[in-house]
Amino acid sequence: MIDYFVFLAVLLFAYMNFWFVVSVVKKRNDVADIAWGMGFVLLAWISLLTVEMQLRSIIVTLLVSIWGIRLSVHIYKRNREKKEDYRYQQWRREWGRWFYLRSYLQVYLLQGCLLFIVAFPVLVINRGEGGDFGILDLVGILVWMIGFFFEAVGDWQLARFVRNPDNRGKLITTGLWQYSRHPNYFGEVTQWWGIWLMSLSGWLGWYSIIGPLTITFLILKVSGVPMLEKRMEKKPSFSEYKKKVSMFFPLPPKK
Repeated sequence: MIDYFVFLAVLLFAYMNFWFVVSVVKKRNDVADIAWGMGFVLLAWISLLTVEMQLRSIIVTLLVSIWGIRLSVHIYKRNREKKEDYRYQQWRREWGRWFYLRSYLQVYLLQGCLLFIVAFPVLVINRGEGGDFGILDLVGILVWMIGFFFEAVGDWQLARFVRNPDNRGKLITTGLWQYSRHPNYFGEVTQWWGIWLMSLSGWLGWYSIIGPLTITFLILKVSGVPMLEKRMEKKPSFSEYKKKVSMFFPLPPKK
């Protein structure tokens, strides 16, 4: 079992090093955002092919692939004709001569560690620790589907809104965004809780709760909601929007 996880960790280390080289060549650290989703796809498939396949592991690998490929393609299309993401531009200015070292350690290696932790339920499932496919698996798939709907539709609605020049400087307050200020983030977190439910058929599943807990903490407290809320505060209509619309969980808007 240890060899299985060590092998995947080493593979992920090489994967993140590859993307660091890409970032240096292209002079864009935001390629790390593309690497995020595809890193899960890589781990899911390699872990699936390393051991004997089961119905649960095949389904989970397909779910992770659908999520990861869609997310990476979405980010690539969003960034391809734009300058480097504002977060990474700010770090370039702040880190100065230490930029490349801090990028390697703080963006790529750290992200690789977090990716491995979040993916832990997938690795546990693909290791074949669980029993027969059952009700808990079906519940997990349903939860994942709800999450995927909110993330994919939320991203699509936002992209369509931003493409309209009439919306420049405005906040999106329609579609799923009238029920949550961050429906796509809610969707991403929900998907990982769904996958964790599918890991509970094995004894390691309870330990793999570190995966959904980590992504929930990152999105709610670190790099997701807080950073975006700070940027949204610059919009004049944000204070009113904030009063009416739930921050995270989709709820009917307040009157």
